[in-house]
Amino acid sequence: MRKLLLIVLFGLALGALLGQLMVSVPGYWLVRVGDTSYQTSFWFGLVLLLAAFLVLHFVLRLLMRMSHPVSRLKVWNRRTRHRNAMKRTVRGLVALAEGRWKRAEKSLVKAADDSSTPLVNYLSAALAAHYQGRYEQADTLLKRAHLSTEGADTAVGLMQVQLMLDRQQYEEALAILTRLDRQLPNHPQVLKQLKQAYLSVNDWEGLRRLMPRLASRQLISPQERGQLELRAYKELLVHESRDPGNVERIRSLWADMPDSLRGNVELIVLYAEALVRGDEEGIAERLLRHSLKEHWDSRLVLRYGLLNVDPARQLVHAEKWLQERPNDPDLLLTLGRLALRNAYWGKAQEYFEASQRQRPSGLVCAELARLYANLGEHNKSQLYYRQSVELLDKSLPSLPQPAEPAGATDAEPASPKAS
Repeated sequence: MRKLLLIVLFGLALGALLGQLMVSVPGYWLVRVGDTSYQTSFWFGLVLLLAAFLVLHFVLRLLMRMSHPVSRLKVWNRRTRHRNAMKRTVRGLVALAEGRWKRAEKSLVKAADDSSTPLVNYLSAALAAHYQGRYEQADTLLKRAHLSTEGADTAVGLMQVQLMLDRQQYEEALAILTRLDRQLPNHPQVLKQLKQAYLSVNDWEGLRRLMPRLASRQLISPQERGQLELRAYKELLVHESRDPGNVERIRSLWADMPDSLRGNVELIVLYAEALVRGDEEGIAERLLRHSLKEHWDSRLVLRYGLLNVDPARQLVHAEKWLQERPNDPDLLLTLGRLALRNAYWGKAQEYFEASQRQRPSGLVCAELARLYANLGEHNKSQLYYRQSVELLDKSLPSLPQPAEPAGATDAEPASPKAS
């Protein structure tokens, strides 16, 4: 309302000013053409001159438009097609979001040629064709997307990789990702898809080397990184330890391992096993001994008792541990085995029996049964063998067993003869 009032006041003031000028500035226009003359006031002539200028201006513009009717028609037609293509593209994207794949593909492909963003049309149509199971058509649409827009290599490649991963074509996807990674190092989407591809093909070495790059770009949480690194190093240690000649490779893996994983008991045991297979029992003994100082674990203790490096020195170390843990059944079992390696039969018997008293075990009973058998005490040996079987039987899962039929004999029934 205030603006309208100001406009009215401004118009009134301008009109008053013009009226004053018309009164204070008299004059006239005189135009003579041959013997004929035309005369009018100055202000009326000025208005006529302005009107003539405007009429001439609009006439010239109209003539200019009429001089290029074809080009004007083409522009109008192109704009109309673009508007229609935009409407079809929107309908296609809505159908894609709703899961109506066939309708989405049809609308997107039909609008692609007239669309201002054909790359979006073809990529979305390829996705719709893929979800219909029309893989060849999806690949064709990806090729058309690549040709439609200059510089679309990355977008088309990432879409192609995603479709291949969904089809479980992991090797082909990894080949494309490797090329993209060389062209665009540290591209977030490439790195995330590389992680998925490495996991799919069990490429633990590639995954291990990828982890720091994912972490530096904050593309992986610390928890997931820890889980994946643990799995990768576990698989690599198991794989490399199958060949005793890979001991240097195994030691290199351990050296490259993050400090947080070197304290993992499962990895320590795997590394010790790999060292033993590679005739590096001395290194394995030092590894287990130092690891037990940091964190006591029964798996490390039991593995230490299976080493054969320097039995006398190993027994001394283990007996020192016993002073701190006098009732540890796994340590007592390890001491019994180390005593056997030192030919201390009586001491081995005492340690095994002490372990059995702390925690009855089929494994300890088997060790005692074997020891008594070799000492010639067969009654005791048989007793511990039976206890071993009973304890092992208790550890078995509860499953149905055949009941002995009445009157059954030890002899197998004769099979019926063919008539």
